[in-house]
Amino acid sequence: MHYITRYHNRMKYLRYKTAALTFVLALFFVPGFTMPRVGGESVFEVMVNGQTVGRLRDGERAQELLLTARKNIAAASAEQFLADADLYVEGRVDNFAHFSTDEEMIAAMEEVLKAGAIRTDKPAWSVKVGRMMVSLRDLDQVRQALQRAADTYQDGEQFLVTLKGDDDRQVSVLTAQTLAAKETEKESVLTTVGSGDDIGTEGLSDLPSGTGFAGFDYGLKELYFATKVEVAESYLSDDQLLGVDEAADKLTKLWQEEKIYKVKSGDTLSEIAIETDTPLDELIALNSSLEDENSTIREGQELITTSAVPTLSIGRVEELYYEEDYEAEIEYIYNDDWYTTDKETRQQPSAGHRKVAAKKTYLNDEEVSTEILKEEVTYPAVPKIVEIGTKVPPTYIKPISGGRISSPFGRRKAPKKGASTYHKGIDWATPVGTAVVASSGGVVERAGWGSGYGYVVYINHADGRQTRYGHLSKILVKPGERVSQGQKIALSGNTGRSTGPHIHFEMLIGGTAVNPLNYLN
Repeated sequence: MHYITRYHNRMKYLRYKTAALTFVLALFFVPGFTMPRVGGESVFEVMVNGQTVGRLRDGERAQELLLTARKNIAAASAEQFLADADLYVEGRVDNFAHFSTDEEMIAAMEEVLKAGAIRTDKPAWSVKVGRMMVSLRDLDQVRQALQRAADTYQDGEQFLVTLKGDDDRQVSVLTAQTLAAKETEKESVLTTVGSGDDIGTEGLSDLPSGTGFAGFDYGLKELYFATKVEVAESYLSDDQLLGVDEAADKLTKLWQEEKIYKVKSGDTLSEIAIETDTPLDELIALNSSLEDENSTIREGQELITTSAVPTLSIGRVEELYYEEDYEAEIEYIYNDDWYTTDKETRQQPSAGHRKVAAKKTYLNDEEVSTEILKEEVTYPAVPKIVEIGTKVPPTYIKPISGGRISSPFGRRKAPKKGASTYHKGIDWATPVGTAVVASSGGVVERAGWGSGYGYVVYINHADGRQTRYGHLSKILVKPGERVSQGQKIALSGNTGRSTGPHIHFEMLIGGTAVNPLNYLN
């Protein structure tokens, strides 16, 4: 009986031992189970956008699997999918964790990404013109918008917009061009918008007979984009796209652009304002050298003007017949004894009349050049004849170094009893004893006391102008003495009718005082 009990206990022990061994061996074959690591993290929990998507043995693989999930979503559609992808991996020790397969992890990531989509962008086309960019849904809309811009300068559609690949670019970029409608018919590989009708024959029935003017091929000869147009594929949401009409409006919108106008002989500010289409008050505001509409301007002076130009500039060439009154070019007689500022009209002009066949080139609405193909003068124009000098006139400099303007030229409140309310010069406040120099070379006419001027110096210059320097403390030149520009002629002071130490400086032209600041270099 004792033997049987001992045998039974031994068998019971063997059964327990066998079951434990079987359990341990089975763990090696359970999917997702790994032996615990001693002294480190054994499982990595992966979260995307705050949601758990699975567990990995190697946390570094999470980034690779997320990239695969995003690629899968992108490959499933032609649209561009945009979503937040906040990846977080947390490691811990867990000896009995269940691990996700790659397929399970990727599927879970895809589900979370789709649920958190920001937006889905669709294929589109962006048109870049200078600094302006407009985007449309497809190339057909791009061509329509560009065609409408081109049609601003043509009646009908003799010239049609085409898009071609740019071989000079590494990425896929198209450039917009225009071709005559008859050329696009030959190049069937190019897709175009609209159809063209011949124009340019209007008014030909009014041409004078027997003159040869009817032998020209009048009308629009060329039309082209003067601004480079680049078209590139992109991915955008619907709210970033424009319709054809809105895109065409943006491409043809006028912007105010600053330009430089060089003053010509005989120009006036009002004439420049009209010629450049710049309001006179705006012209004065744009140029610090101009005080008002009566400001003096000089030939060759550069003025800032404005001009309205479209975003997309379009050039064109037309052959035209017209009749016009015309002016002959000015004829000049050059006098070596006169300064370039001296001129006198010897003959007044009179307009002529002519019939013309011409080729004109335009940039937007501005005529750039005219080539006369045939001309018949009904009666000739009489030219304007002007005699002008060739000698370079003297220049003028500020008579002191530094100083603060204390009284400008023109109307003012009398600074003290007996003083004039019209200031004929300009005052610079400066300490007594400041060096005063000749503004330009010339001959001293007067040097001494001048009543209200105090001590004063007058200098006559070669161009007929005179400069005066008043309220001096000391005079360093004598009447009849020839001085050079920049030569020290006196020291500033506070003599005569004066309210404080300063230098009074005048300039007279033809005996009339002018604002010296308009003539100083």
